[in-house]
Amino acid sequence: MTVLHQLSKRDARRLAVRAQLLTGERPDDLFDIVRGLNVIQLDQTAYVAPNADLVAWSRLGSSYDAAELADALATQQLLELRGFVRMPETLALFRAQMEAWPSDGEPLDWQQYRGDWVKSNEGCRLDILERLRQDGPLVMRELPDTCVRPWKSSGWTNNRNVSQLLEFMIQRGEVAIAGRDGRDRLWDLASRIYPDDPVVPLEKAARIRDEQRLRSMGILRAKGPACPGEPLDAGEAGERAVVDGVRGEWRIDAEWLALLGQPFTGRTAIISPLDRLVYDRKRLGEIFDFDYQLEMYKPVAKRRWGYFALPILHNDRLVGKVDAMSDRKAGIFRVDAIHEDEPFSKTLTAAVHREIRDLAKWLRLELVLTP
Repeated sequence: MTVLHQLSKRDARRLAVRAQLLTGERPDDLFDIVRGLNVIQLDQTAYVAPNADLVAWSRLGSSYDAAELADALATQQLLELRGFVRMPETLALFRAQMEAWPSDGEPLDWQQYRGDWVKSNEGCRLDILERLRQDGPLVMRELPDTCVRPWKSSGWTNNRNVSQLLEFMIQRGEVAIAGRDGRDRLWDLASRIYPDDPVVPLEKAARIRDEQRLRSMGILRAKGPACPGEPLDAGEAGERAVVDGVRGEWRIDAEWLALLGQPFTGRTAIISPLDRLVYDRKRLGEIFDFDYQLEMYKPVAKRRWGYFALPILHNDRLVGKVDAMSDRKAGIFRVDAIHEDEPFSKTLTAAVHREIRDLAKWLRLELVLTP
């Protein structure tokens, strides 16, 4: 009979914070961060800074150089797959799924549609592969659109044939992202980018990925909300647990659980709204009792905290938000508000301002605090 662990909310929070490398013991470098976090989401929204760089800064501070990530991706020391930065060795865990595309079982209607669409445009797929073979890496606008069947969608992807075909060719393991030219992705043959590691069978690969995800998060539901690119659940990985005051069961990582009896040294950190610590808003409310939404898509009048408000972590609690933006043309990092969920102590106020100054230093922008 498996043990059902009983955790307090503080225990659960500390599991999560430790797993996300946000304690007082900072990681050594960018590669330690990617190994520890398993994935870092790539998002080019630069209202403050691109997400991957902001995630790295939150862990390393102003010693982090954004050029490190660009160089690591360009030299394949790190890989971009499904919108996330990953260690190259994890690619082997996706190969069997790539070979089974569009589905590793009986395809659903939408999967069958995608498979049929790619078959209809076999000529264009081969044209892209040949162009990359001869001249890659290339940005998307340099690739031919010889599709005979346009991609139909009610969204922004409608008639974007090459971009859609490239996404499916990534999922098939045929092409890969070789770095970036500014904001544009560079495309090349996957055989030139990915390590030639043995294929891990589907079921084993899924189990390992669940274990790695749980290790990076500390505590997750066995089944979570659908999330493109990287799931938010742990399957059967780890051990069973319940959290005081929260309904249902969780899965917890055994190695992090063993550290609960050890002293916890927290710190104050300002983090991205897309940081994995806060990305699952339901988990955020259940474990941290933190009310938060990304308000960039809301009308200005309906925003409570700001367009791209940055959550504030203090020890094992999320305690507020920083409403800030980088105005690179003016050369300033402007902080319009510091929202306190509860009144800050003098010590906490000083720590938050210290982090804000460090963020401005890292951005190489003059700090402007709105009264």
